[in-house]
Parts: sequence; C-alpha cells; structure tokens
Amino acid sequence: MVKMPPEVKDVVSKQKPLPFATADKSGKPNVIFVTMWKILDDETILFVNNAYNKTEKNIQANPNVAIVAYDSEVKKSYQVKGIVEIEIKGDRYAIGKEMADAKKQAGKSVVIFHVKEIYDTSVGAGGKKIA
Repeated sequence: MVKMPPEVKDVVSKQKPLPFATADKSGKPNVIFVTMWKILDDETILFVNNAYNKTEKNIQANPNVAIVAYDSEVKKSYQVKGIVEIEIKGDRYAIGKEMADAKKQAGKSVVIFHVKEIYDTSVGAGGKKIA
C-alpha cells in the first residue's frame, strides 16, 4: 500500500461530495459522487454504500477505482487510485453503518479503498505521480 501524505488527506477530507470512479470489466467508466466516507488511516478510506448500483457491479468485476479531490483555498488537487473490497459485516462495516444510520441512510455495505497510487493534479503539476 501507499501512504497518503498529510496534505493529500487534508484535501480529500475537505472534498464534498467526492467523485468516485469505477470501470466495468470491459473498461466502460462510471463516476458517482459519494457523500459518506472516512479516512481510516494513511493507506485506507472507508466509503459507505447506500445505493451504489452500477458502482457495486463494477467493483465486483473490476476492483480498480479512483477518486479526485480539489481544495480551492490552497489550489491543490490530487487523484488517488486504489483497489477496493466490499464488506457487509465486521468492525469496518459497523463504522459505516453507524455513519449511515446517523443520516437515516441504508448503509448496506462499505467499500474499503486501499491506496495504491497518488498523483498531484494541481494546475502546473502535470499529474505528477507523488506516491
């Protein structure tokens, strides 16, 4: 796994909603906005699945995903790529279910995002790989 530096975690944590991109087995892309997530540690982000339809099917066929976040105050943007897995029980699921319940949402599963690559997508950075 790759560790997210503090500045990346800060930008990701501020992005609301967060674009979440998947692709099916053939490579056809799908992007949704997610509103419930939690950075668990430097290498892992938990996403709450309330109504992922195509996204869930894509994850089952192809676990490679990407997110992108932008902070307009500091003019920094990062793309984070990773591998995900779906959980429907356990401690991490309990965290997501609690988040969903607090907003009266379904919380049917959690998507655990393991960071693999990070790119600086800020203006002028040219998408340089930083981790």
